[in-house]
Amino acid sequence: MKKIFKIHPFTYMLLLIVVLTGHFNDYMAFMILIVIHELGHIMSSLLFRWKIDSIIILPLGCITKYNELINRPLYQEFIVASMGIIIQLIIYLLFFRNNKIFFYGNLFIIAFNMLPIIPLDGSKLLNVLFNKLFSFKLSYILSYCLSYIILIILIVVSIIYKDIVLMITFLPLLYNLVKEYNNINNIINKFYLERYLYDLKFDNYRLVKGKNINKMKKDYYHIFINNNKIYTEQEILKDMYINKC
Repeated sequence: MKKIFKIHPFTYMLLLIVVLTGHFNDYMAFMILIVIHELGHIMSSLLFRWKIDSIIILPLGCITKYNELINRPLYQEFIVASMGIIIQLIIYLLFFRNNKIFFYGNLFIIAFNMLPIIPLDGSKLLNVLFNKLFSFKLSYILSYCLSYIILIILIVVSIIYKDIVLMITFLPLLYNLVKEYNNINNIINKFYLERYLYDLKFDNYRLVKGKNINKMKKDYYHIFINNNKIYTEQEILKDMYINKC
């Protein structure tokens, strides 16, 4: 049976630091909020029947990875990405609003998760917006580049101020982005391959001039018009993508 829960090695490092510095109780209170936050994501994703691949416990957060189609509806992605903070705020206001530790922990988790860095919630929400405005390929590349720029700035700042806790927090995100770089083409190709292989249903249609598949957007079925001829997505993908593999 596959192990779903995983603990990042840097989490053990931070745990050792908080024990040695006498902040174990504060850290446990913080982790309670993190678990509540992640349960918001998990419960909302299960409502949409997303398949959970793994739940990774980071030094100051959690990441839930899914074994799902890239062509999920954008409204589902928006709800799942939003529900972590929403549930966290509801639980905080109901049970912990007069506790100073939970107050500052709550603020930190919200601020941290809203950073537009893959795979944090801020990046997912921003990527939903990008996909509303741009093609899938351009949206993904924009999200990745913005993540890298902001993360490098934050790591440099943490080094300048010699903040070991922030270094331990940001380094796993940097490692994740480095791995993500090698996977960019695979993710973009998977988006197209799903369109070709599966009978996906979309409410909206979009006309594309020419045969450029890189203009394809999420939540749309595309009709291509080239030299006064009409082509379906499957015809274009078979001609310009599948036959080249």
